[in-house]
Amino acid sequence: MSVASDTLIVGKIGAPHGVKGWVKINSFTQNAENIFNYAPWQLVAEKSASEKQKTVQVEQWRHHNKALVAKLVGVESRDEAELIKNFDISISASQLPELEDDFYWKDLIGMQVVTTKGYDLGKVKELFETGSNDVMMVKANPNDAFGQKERLLPFLYNQVVIEVDKQAKTIKVDWDPAF
Repeated sequence: MSVASDTLIVGKIGAPHGVKGWVKINSFTQNAENIFNYAPWQLVAEKSASEKQKTVQVEQWRHHNKALVAKLVGVESRDEAELIKNFDISISASQLPELEDDFYWKDLIGMQVVTTKGYDLGKVKELFETGSNDVMMVKANPNDAFGQKERLLPFLYNQVVIEVDKQAKTIKVDWDPAF
């Protein structure tokens, strides 16, 4: 997620599917079909492309074998579908539903991370997935007593991450600051 622009990449346009403008959709949402709950999409190209960004609506979508395919408004041919191949699908963060008892990763960026014993580890810089669990990258304070510049903490709720306080913008962790 880009904090500056407040947008999230939720998928990527894949190869054309057929000759009538349909494209394969690579969804990054937890449930792949949820990508179609957000509209409109902003298609964002790589920096080298001549067309950098375009707003689109999904006209139709369906399952095709184990994949998703979609027909976008204004994309009428295989050639037009080829022009948007590999574009990122992004949405405005404001399109996400509000969560009362849960949080999005974007909500955690910038939160203060404190151990259960009160040691300030720093602020969350980013989160990412690994094969076994999610990981939180914490940028350490400049005057960190242990000389750390950053720490990678597994985001294991009720094991390492004890509490996330959205109001206070803090995350309480059970973690040794020397590690």
